[in-house]
This record gives sequence, C-alpha cells and structure tokens, in this order.
Amino acid sequence: MLRLNKLIASDKKFYKTVALVALPIAAQSLITVGVNMMDTIMVGQVGETELSAVSLANTFINIYHILCMGLSMGASVLVARFYGMKNQTDMKKSVAIMLRLTILIAALFAVFTAVAPSTIMHIYTKEEAIIGFGDTYLRWSVATYFMLGLSLTTTIVLRAVGKAKIPLITSIVAFFINVGANWIFIFGKLGAPKMGVAGAALGTLIARVFEFAVICGYLFFKDDTIHFRIKDLFMKTGDLLGEYIRISIPVLISDGILALGNNSVAMVIGRIGGEFVAANAVTAVTQQMSSVLTQGFSQAGAIITGQTLGEGRKEEAQDQGFAFLGVGFLLGLLSAGIIMLISGPVIRSYNLSENTQHIARQLMNAISIIVIFQATNSIMTKGVLRGGGDTKVLMLADNIFLWAASLPLGILAGLVLHLPAFWIYFFLKIDQVLKAVWCVIRLRSGKWIKKIKTSGEK
Repeated sequence: MLRLNKLIASDKKFYKTVALVALPIAAQSLITVGVNMMDTIMVGQVGETELSAVSLANTFINIYHILCMGLSMGASVLVARFYGMKNQTDMKKSVAIMLRLTILIAALFAVFTAVAPSTIMHIYTKEEAIIGFGDTYLRWSVATYFMLGLSLTTTIVLRAVGKAKIPLITSIVAFFINVGANWIFIFGKLGAPKMGVAGAALGTLIARVFEFAVICGYLFFKDDTIHFRIKDLFMKTGDLLGEYIRISIPVLISDGILALGNNSVAMVIGRIGGEFVAANAVTAVTQQMSSVLTQGFSQAGAIITGQTLGEGRKEEAQDQGFAFLGVGFLLGLLSAGIIMLISGPVIRSYNLSENTQHIARQLMNAISIIVIFQATNSIMTKGVLRGGGDTKVLMLADNIFLWAASLPLGILAGLVLHLPAFWIYFFLKIDQVLKAVWCVIRLRSGKWIKKIKTSGEK
C-alpha cells in the first residue's frame, strides 16, 4: 500500500501516460458495446424470442471473439516488450504468428457454423422457436469470423505500439454503418427486404468488412512502427516460435477455456428459460457499457507494463502494478454506480414482458456488486500480470475459480434450488470475487514478473 501512496503522490506523468493509452481504447470499446446494444434494442423490437436467439447465437460467436482476444493479447505482450527494446524484427515475427493462427481458427469456426448451426443452438436451449431464429442468424454470420478476427487482433497489436487512433476512428464509422444497415435490413427500409434476425447478422457483417479493410489495410500498407507487410505473413518465425508459445499460448488456452466456461454459464441460463435469457441479454450489454473504462485501463496495463519491463525497469513496473490495482477498484465503484443509474431506463427501452423486466432488475442488482470485483481483477489479469509475462499462472487462476466455484454454485442455485434470479446470477459470477482477492496476493509476491527472450537468445 505504501507503494501505491508513493506513486499517487509523486508520479503524475505515469497517469498521463496511462490515460493517453487507455482512453482511446475505452472509447473504441464503448463504440463496440454501443453497436451490440443497438443490435439488441433493434432485434428486441422484432420480438423477445428473436432477442433470445440472437443473444445465444452471439454467445457461440463470442467463443471465437475471446480466442482472438487471447491470441492478440498474448502477442501484444511480446510486441510491447520488443517495442520497448526497439526490436522491430521480433515485433513482425510476433504479428506473423498471430495472424496465421487467427486465420486458421476463423476457418475452423466458419466451417462448423456453416455445417451445423442448429447443433450449435441446441447446446444452449431446447426451445425450437429460439433455435430456428438462431440457426438463421448463424448462417448469415459465417463470413464474419475472418473479418472480425483479423481486424480485432490487428487493432490490439497496433495499440501495443501506441497506434490507437486509426482503430478508434474506424470503429466510430463502423458503428454508424452497422446501425444504418441494421435499420435497413432488419425492418426492410429503403426498398430492402424485411429480414429480421438475418438483417441483424448482415448489418454486422457489412460493418466488419469495413473495419477489416481499413485497419488491416493500415497495418499492411501504411504503418511504419511495426512495418508489417503482406509478404511478412510468410516470413520465417521458427526462432521466436518457442517464446511465442511460452507467452501467448497460455493466454489463448486460458481465454479459450474461459470462453467454454462462459458458454457453460450460458447453457445454465438457457435451461432456466427464455425469459431469463432475454433478461440476461439486456443486462449483459449494460454491464459491458459500464465497464468500457475498465477494458481500456486493462489493456493499458498490459502495454505499459510490457514496455516498462522491456526497458529494464523492474522495480518501477511493480510500483505501477499497485497503482493499477487502485485504479481498478475505483473503476469498479464507478461502473457499479453507472449500472444503478441507468438500469431502469435501459430495461424500459426494450419490448419485454413484465416478468422478464422483473428478472432483469434482479440481474442488474447482482451485476452492480460483482462489477466492483470484476474491474479490480480484470485490470490485473488482463493487464498488469499478463504484461509481466505471468501467463501460465494466469491460465490456471482464470479457470480454476470459474470451473470449481461459479459453475457448480450456479447450477446448484439455478437448476436445483431454483433460487431468485439475483442469487443465481451472483453465484454464476462468484469467480470474479475470488479472483480479485487472488490478484492482490499475486501482485504483492512479485513473482508475476517474467523474463522474455528475443529470437536471438538461447
């Protein structure tokens, strides 16, 4: 705690640097969540069943999204560290490996989605009406995997070298494209056919194509920091592959298992009933909206920690870790306040039944408590500790609490004891509380700071 007090009192430049990195990321996250919220509101106007279907279909797509986040966050640890070392060659090799894996995983998800969309929906629910609409949404989303994956991973490594402006501007434009396309194709405006949930998927795809063209176009043809070009996709990376696997693959595995755990949570929710699914869709977007600053500061934590350690300033990185911990707690309190403030108007903006609104209010109350702990541990696990290269331990910690606590307690509360919605959701998210406590212990130990080798080191 003394380190935190010292840093707050003396190092104003640190906070300015953090803000310059975090705020553009947070702004882009806000836009992304805004797109999701507009999708949810627009589809919700069509019907509660359609809303539930799109929510569950996107739960599966989010597995891929989380895997891409894992790939790119792992790569960004290396890119930020090599950027601090001024080692452009290894930055390019890290990006090359990341993009190859992104394309491979996108192809696997696209094939599975195209071949078995109904099978995917049956994982989450037994209600045939929801499955039918979800099947339609997934079929229209097949091509989205490639666009989403490549633009997302590229965005995160560009942020690692201070290039957040282009992705931010692109996301702002993509937001308006998405909303406009949704309005046209969901409701059949301007002479277009009325497509419902298929229109929502098409609108998202159009926006993703735009993002891919601009963000990846910038990386491949304009950026002069990483200086990655299309031909570099085929460069030799064998001498860095071992270090990439050591740092990045645990992040991918961790986020992958976490995605499966979150999907298991969605399966529990799906089996409680369609009203609970619809209420969760509303509250999940609200939680994301309230947590955009946390996302920005989490990625800033990974970037700044990586660059500080790359410059050899280990003690300073430890001090920065305590500062980020305090910031996380304050952001959690802010997020909780925002949720309590906006929950009523948000729920009323959807076309929901009275019982679904009642469930949504209970979930909002649970989220307002959980988000305090979630913000604190997110800035540590997705930020500082990951930036320090502590990815193997994080792989274990991220998932032990989910699989050993959240899922068993959530199943017990929802499917066995049939507790009120507040307690079902609280127990499904109890891992966030446990991880926050663990993060403080790990940070204080100092064991999270790991050495990263360059491609020339043995």
